[in-house]
Order: sequence, then structure tokens, then C-alpha cells
Amino acid sequence: MLILGIESSCDETGVALIDSSLGLLAHRIHTQIDMHRAFGGVVPELASRDHIRRVLALTDEVLEEAGRSRGDLTAVAVTEGPGLAGALLVGVSVAHAIGYALGLPVIGVHHLEGHLLASLLADPAPRFPFVALLVSGGHTQFMRVQRFGSYELLGETLDDAAGEAFDKTAQLLGMCYPGGPAVSALAEKGRPGAFEFPRPMIHSPDLNMSFSGLKTAVLNTVTKAEHPEDPQFRADVARGFVDAVTDVLTAKAVRALKKTRLSSLVVAGGVSANKQLRAALTAAVEARRGKIFFPPLALCTDNGAMIAVAGLKRLEAMTEEEREACRHRLAFTAKPRWTLTEAAHPDGAAGL
Repeated sequence: MLILGIESSCDETGVALIDSSLGLLAHRIHTQIDMHRAFGGVVPELASRDHIRRVLALTDEVLEEAGRSRGDLTAVAVTEGPGLAGALLVGVSVAHAIGYALGLPVIGVHHLEGHLLASLLADPAPRFPFVALLVSGGHTQFMRVQRFGSYELLGETLDDAAGEAFDKTAQLLGMCYPGGPAVSALAEKGRPGAFEFPRPMIHSPDLNMSFSGLKTAVLNTVTKAEHPEDPQFRADVARGFVDAVTDVLTAKAVRALKKTRLSSLVVAGGVSANKQLRAALTAAVEARRGKIFFPPLALCTDNGAMIAVAGLKRLEAMTEEEREACRHRLAFTAKPRWTLTEAAHPDGAAGL
């Protein structure tokens, strides 16, 4: 089976082609960072318009690179939610237009399910069941993944997501959007222990988290500084912030493995590319003789490959009748607010 995956939930246009036997054949990502940087964040209307400009061109590029044509496709998978409504509608409408024109099933995929399954494209790939840490600009959650389609929320942030806290800290330190990579790079020049920021909820027995208090602590430190522009001061603040986030996520990850009695941790989402977080989580999991899995670095951010692999899994779980229903659907929708548990079937099969 040959699956075309389309992702357009926020500020990346991603298109990919996955063969059920050969794996990932080709993928393209266009990021809108440069366009949104001037505004300090994503402007939904601009994001939607840029997706319109990019998605068909990227589709042609991945087909050409893979040496395939539209006629070779078995199905189209597309992010149906959650995300920005206008941005989602671009991807969904294009996917359904392709599906209608070619008589193909169109598979709606939950964005976070795509992130959960992106590590299946790694070598080696994780085996079910496992604990997943989804950590990005919009989500910070621990999930128990028993098998495909069976997802249990174990804990989540009660306020800011980790990636959001990175972006806000970057702004406080005078760096441009997006802030994650910049703060991480600056932290490498910082002195350990120069600033001991709070580790919110690190000792709470549950798996929930909070990062707004940490952000406020950084704000107070920068505001009260005599020379906030000093390069070493900025590096030390970044180091203190990154160490705090890393300590919280690592402690909660270990607690999640203990509570579930599982040995494998999958880390996904944009912040999973953070070097300090990768190192800390790897050391902690391996100290327990467990296994840790990350998506390939190129697939940590939003991308079409993760949607294609999730679409493939959903297609494989469908009956022939369900596939036919997806093939002849004229109506389509986008789901800006859509929980992962709503996307999963109660018996663990893929929700349709």
C-alpha cells in the first residue's frame, strides 16, 4: 500500500509518501518560521494562505522523488485536528479533492497520534506497549500506549506546555520566535547552578506538570537584573531554565515508567529534539535498564511522514466496508479541538 500523508495543522506544511513494505519513500516540510517571526508567533490567516501555496507543490515533489504517480496511491492520510481551523481546512480539503478525483479512501488522523507513531519510522522502532512523552509548543503529556488505537492519558501540564515556556523565555532573553532551539544553544554556554529556578510539581505523586511558575521565575530574574543584556547572564539564565524543565520531565518520565511497570519510553514532539532533554532522559531510562526511542531529528517537528504512518495503521485496522465508506465520503470536516482519547476506539481499535 502506498499512503500520501498531508500535515497542515499549524505553521509547517508537510507531505510524505510511505510504502507499507518499503517504509518512508520521500517527505518534504516547508516551515513558515521566517514569515511569522516578525509577529512573534503564528498568525493563523497567514499560515492558512501559505499552506494553500505550498501543499500541491510539495505533493508533486515527493511523488517525483519517490518515482511514483498519483495513480499509484492507495489512500490519502491527512491531519483532521487538533490545530488552527483554517490551516486544517487547507490540508483536509486538498486531501479529499485528491481522494475524490482518484477514488481513494481519505483517512483523517489525529495530530498527536501522528507524533506518537513517528518513532515507528526510527531504527530500531519501539514495540507496544510503551509510555509516550509528547512534548511540544502546544502539548506536554504522558500517555500509556498499549497498542495502536489504545491511548491512556497519564498526566499533562496544567498550564503552559514546555515548548510554550521555551518560547516565552526566549522572548525575555531578547531572542526571536521560535525560542526552543535558541534557548537550548544559549544554555550550552551557561554555568550549571548559576541560577536555581523552581522545579514545579517535581515531587507531586501524580504525573501532572506546571511550567507557568518557572516562566514567572525567569521573568523576575531578568526584570531585577542590573545588566540583563550581559551575554554570560543570559546564558546562565537559559541554562537554569533548561535544567529546570529537563529535571521535571525526567523525574516525571521515570515515575510514569514505574507506575505503568513498562520499560520503554517514546519521546515525540518538537521539544524532543532538545539536546539536553535527550541526554537526561536517555541516561535516566538506561539507568533503569529500559529502552528509549526518539523520532529521527527531521521528523520531530510537524511533518507529513508521521501522518502517513498513522494513516497506514488506521487503514490496516479497517474492514473493507469501512474503507469503502472513506472512499465515497463527500462531506469532510476539520476538528480544531479534538482529544486523542476521542480519536481512539474504546476497544483499542482505531476510531473512525
